[in-house]
Amino acid sequence: MKYINKELIIKEMLPMIKRIAMDLSNHLPPNVEVDDLIQEGVLALISSLEKYDPKRASLKTFVLKRIKGAMYDYLRKMDWMPRNLRRSMKIVEQKIYELSADGHIPSDEEISKATGIDLKEVQRIRNEMVRKQFLMLDEYLSEDMGIEAPDSDDPAKQVYREMLFEYLRKAINELSERERIILSLRFEHDLSLKEIGKILDISESRVSQILSTIFVKLRKKLEGLV
Repeated sequence: MKYINKELIIKEMLPMIKRIAMDLSNHLPPNVEVDDLIQEGVLALISSLEKYDPKRASLKTFVLKRIKGAMYDYLRKMDWMPRNLRRSMKIVEQKIYELSADGHIPSDEEISKATGIDLKEVQRIRNEMVRKQFLMLDEYLSEDMGIEAPDSDDPAKQVYREMLFEYLRKAINELSERERIILSLRFEHDLSLKEIGKILDISESRVSQILSTIFVKLRKKLEGLV
């Protein structure tokens, strides 16, 4: 395998790791330390460099997924989200799906009025939904749907993963042009919500509302696969 200057790569990618951690922390409680997220990201980067195979993926794609995954795993182990928030999230997701059936992107105020859930709680729930998208999109959508994490060495799981990706591509193609643009800016260009808002001339909170609505739509389309 081609020699990799690990020290140089870590130095070059550290600003990106810090940026991901800061972006993620904007949607988390104040007791979550950004430095802890950065540390998890750096450790994931070092581990990824040991396992990287240039024949299978680009270095950035390979390590970026693992950096984000490590940060999310850390947060999941903390288990900071109360059960009542999890229950409320299901209610909000269903109401978002119902209100967005005609292409409308419901506001936090609309969701609060339709569900009877406090406005601040609705905003908190939507922030949690956006937080989860730091994972690969297919992993976020499959979470809580009973889909086991795919193993690239298991042919059956690999086939299922490919099928999931194909259905996901079709579902994304059915989104509006604006929704596809926002997904592209977020996932392909790795822009923050604030940066996306500036490009589209909308508020950061509106970007969050649109993203959470997109995730609900895609999850609903994939539920039949499980």
